[in-house]
Amino acid sequence: MASLPHVTDGERIGLIAGNGRFPIIFADNARKLGYHVSAVAHEGETEPELASHVDRIHWIKIGQLNKLIKAFKEDSVHQAVMLGGIKKTHMFTTLRPDFRTLALATRLALWKDDDILREIAKELEREGIAICESTFGLEGILVEEGPLTERTPSEKEWEDIRYGWDVAHDIGRLDIGQCVVIKDRVVVAVEAVEGTDGAIKRGGDLAKGGAVVVKRSKPQQDLRFDLPAVGPRTIEVMASVKASVLAIEAGRTILLDREIMLEKARSARIAIVGITKLEPSGK
Repeated sequence: MASLPHVTDGERIGLIAGNGRFPIIFADNARKLGYHVSAVAHEGETEPELASHVDRIHWIKIGQLNKLIKAFKEDSVHQAVMLGGIKKTHMFTTLRPDFRTLALATRLALWKDDDILREIAKELEREGIAICESTFGLEGILVEEGPLTERTPSEKEWEDIRYGWDVAHDIGRLDIGQCVVIKDRVVVAVEAVEGTDGAIKRGGDLAKGGAVVVKRSKPQQDLRFDLPAVGPRTIEVMASVKASVLAIEAGRTILLDREIMLEKARSARIAIVGITKLEPSGK
C-alpha cells in the first residue's frame, strides 16, 4: 500500500473524487503541503465547487475508467487518492462502463464495494499510478477517542451504543454498510444502498425520537477506500428525526467541518462520542 513521500518541487497528486466535501478538504490540505492537485471528478456526484480547489480537473461519467487513466497520464500523475463516495443507486442509473470497466467486471465474482475498488486500484497500478491511503495529510480531522460534545450519552444510550457497535461490525464484515440505527437494543435501520443519511432518516422516523446512530469502519477496511466520514449534514439529518447520539470509530473516521458540526450537535442536544474498542454487548 503506497504512502505519500515528502513533497518536492510541486509534486503532483491525483484525486479521484466522489461526492461530499471530503475531496475539497483533501485538495485544500494537499495544496497547502505543496502538491499540485489533478482531479478526476464524476458527473452528477462530485461537487462542482471542487474545480476552484484544484490545479486541474477532468469530468467523467461513472464507469469511464479508461478516460480516468488517460487524464492522469496527461497530467503526469503517478500517485492518487480515492475520496468521496458514489451513490450506489447511481450504479443502476448513470453507470456508463467503457470496455476497460467491463473487462474489470468480468474478473469479479461479486460486486462488493471493496472488491470493485481493489480491482480499480490494481488497474491503475498497472499503469504506474499508485493508490495512497485516504488519511494522508488529514490527521487533524480524524476523530479522537472520547466525548466530542459537552453532552455525553446516558447509561441507557450506552447500552444501545454497545449493541450497535457489534451489529455495525457484522454488517461491515458482510460489506453491507457502515452505519446502524438503534433504539432500546433494537435495530431499526441498517445502512444499505441509500447511504448513511438515508439510513438515519429511515431509522429515525421509525424510532420516533431518541435513536442512537453508530458508524464504524469495516473490520476488513482498506484505508485507501471509503473511510467513514461524518459532518454537519449528518447532524442535520439526525436532528430532523430527533436522534440523540452519534457514536463513531476513533482514528478511522473523518470529521468534516468540525466546528460547524459540533455547534449543530450542541444546538440539537446530540451527544457525539469517539470509540476505539468496546466490550461485547452480550447480545
